[in-house]
Amino acid sequence: MIVWLNGTHGAGKTTTGALVQELLPDSRVFDAEKVGEALMDIKPPLPWTGNFQHWPPWRPLVVETARRVLDYTGGTLVMPMTVLVEEYWREISGGLSEHGVPVRHFVLHADQETLRRRIAGDTVTGPDSPFRLAYLEPYAEAARTWLHAAAEVVDTTRLTPAEAARRIVESVKG
Repeated sequence: MIVWLNGTHGAGKTTTGALVQELLPDSRVFDAEKVGEALMDIKPPLPWTGNFQHWPPWRPLVVETARRVLDYTGGTLVMPMTVLVEEYWREISGGLSEHGVPVRHFVLHADQETLRRRIAGDTVTGPDSPFRLAYLEPYAEAARTWLHAAAEVVDTTRLTPAEAARRIVESVKG
């Protein structure tokens, strides 16, 4: 099974994902961003699109990597990864489904004020990351139009990452 943690930057995906992994027996964290980083290392580089998710190879490589890891290890993969383009999510989730891999899709949500505060105080990417801030409106649009309907929404506005992780694990074990 895959527990996919979606949501925009600042929602708490990476932190919550590590905590979900600790609470779910026989689970591992797989960050699909590493697939994008591998594609970015190709020399000469692929034509730049502004985001590695727009490269057509990224999505099927995420599917193939996740399913192969699960074939090898069994258990659960916890995948913290923002996917805001509905077509891309359908390609990934459909590809996993074709291979018989069940996916539990969660969206970690927080209100805009909370997200801006978290991004402003980010010590990893630095305060007020333009990259992270640029995704606030696309996230809001995806949330309004398809994302919240396609997932279980966990509002992290007033939750600690540990509380969010417990809610997700309770739902998965449910």
